[in-house]
Amino acid sequence: MSEQTLVITSAIAPLLAEARAASEQVSQRLCGHTVEMLELRSPWHRVRGRDGYEGWLHLGFARALSVKEQRTRYAISRVSLGCTVRDRDGGVTVLPLGCVIADDTRIEHGEAIAQADLAGKFPRAGDAIAQSAVELFRSTSYQWGGITPWGADCSGFVQTCFGLHGISLPRDARQQALAGADAGREMQAALVGDLLFFSDRSNGTITHVAIALGGGRLVHLALGRGGYQVESLDATDDPYVKALTGRFQFARRLV
Repeated sequence: MSEQTLVITSAIAPLLAEARAASEQVSQRLCGHTVEMLELRSPWHRVRGRDGYEGWLHLGFARALSVKEQRTRYAISRVSLGCTVRDRDGGVTVLPLGCVIADDTRIEHGEAIAQADLAGKFPRAGDAIAQSAVELFRSTSYQWGGITPWGADCSGFVQTCFGLHGISLPRDARQQALAGADAGREMQAALVGDLLFFSDRSNGTITHVAIALGGGRLVHLALGRGGYQVESLDATDDPYVKALTGRFQFARRLV
């Protein structure tokens, strides 16, 4: 492990477009996750996460992680499914879905699972991915750059859901549109767990992604809905659904 590795110490750390507090949030990094430090402009780090996405992280959200600490404190590598934890110093923190919990941290409330057990609870199957999307993100508000049920955008929602099921995806919708195999241009024919891609640009650049639920339904995190929504594509009297259908470009299949 590089000496330039950092570990996130807050529940959620914003990843910004520029090295200033007022800059746009482009993504997030979660507690216990590691990032590679690429550049230092104290107190800001330009970092890269495991998904290859880069941005600026303030020093207050992370600290250096040694190889020894990685091996001794994160050997089990438990993943939060939404829980409250107490660390070795007695501090209590509420963690969203996806955080990595140190081995010497006690779970007070909620649920976590060992990284090694994720595949059993979250299999690589379209129906299982769709179920996680519907159940774990229900009532989530839309937040540009967000990746958790505390607030997410469309591609952050998709990346997190598929990641739980062992399928790594890039961060942005236009990048995710290159993953998997072609699943056609008939939205109603999409299988459960297929990704559906949309564009509101004249040149067809992908700007939105959703997860197909089958039976002419989808689930997504949409700005136009304020966040989480299950849509029935048969609801043609709904102006939003009508506009969404008109922006559909194609589907992709990952499982």
